[in-house]
Amino acid sequence: QVQLEESGGGWVQPGGSLRLSCAASGIIFSMYSLVWYRQAPGKQRELVAIITSGGGTNYADSVKGRFTISRSNARNTVYLQMNSLKSEDTAVYYCNANYYSDDGRLMGQYWGQGSQVTVSS
Repeated sequence: QVQLEESGGGWVQPGGSLRLSCAASGIIFSMYSLVWYRQAPGKQRELVAIITSGGGTNYADSVKGRFTISRSNARNTVYLQMNSLKSEDTAVYYCNANYYSDDGRLMGQYWGQGSQVTVSS
């Protein structure tokens, strides 16, 4: 059974920091690309950051320079370090794992349950 278990969310004041973690089980973690998404109330889910199986990263423009995605294949965990948080970062954050075949087909996809991040004074 595949599980993605998120932790690290909570409340923080503007300008503060939080680190989200997503621990995976039941998959060959190193073969998966990992993505953090977020969804604010009344808005569509949006991609925040991605790290490929090879370690390449990309970020939404709104979080570049403030958020850092990283992974530990030894711990089967992906992280999202969030600094200089703003009220507009308030959302439920979801981790997502994707496995692609050599020819680019999506062969497996899994989601975490979501973790609330609230940025407010």
